[in-house]
Amino acid sequence: MKDFTKHLNDEEYRVTQQHGTEPAFSGAYWDKKDAGTYSCICCDTELFSSDTKYESHSGWPAFYQPISEDIVATTVDNSFSMVRTEVHCSNCNAHLGHVFPDGPEPTGLRYCVNSASLNFKKKHE
Repeated sequence: MKDFTKHLNDEEYRVTQQHGTEPAFSGAYWDKKDAGTYSCICCDTELFSSDTKYESHSGWPAFYQPISEDIVATTVDNSFSMVRTEVHCSNCNAHLGHVFPDGPEPTGLRYCVNSASLNFKKKHE
């Protein structure tokens, strides 16, 4: 199996491989407004489009849907005495963040993603 983690810094490794969370309002992409695509920092799989990104006021990048339904997977996360739905990359299993049922239409979902788990590719116009 390919090691997708060799190039990660300590924070990226902690978030993607140890299910960590970066502090709110600290990541590179929480308030990014440029058009483009967000991909997995581990394997470079395209995950989210800036077209589905919105301001959730949570301090993390928020999207109402992934590029395709099968590109992210979910598992139940019972850590910290809470029940949440963890989101991870379907290709390499990197932890991305969590999904909550309080997002905007059309999905009603909020994919709350750590900037440390993402790369951004600006759209060339």
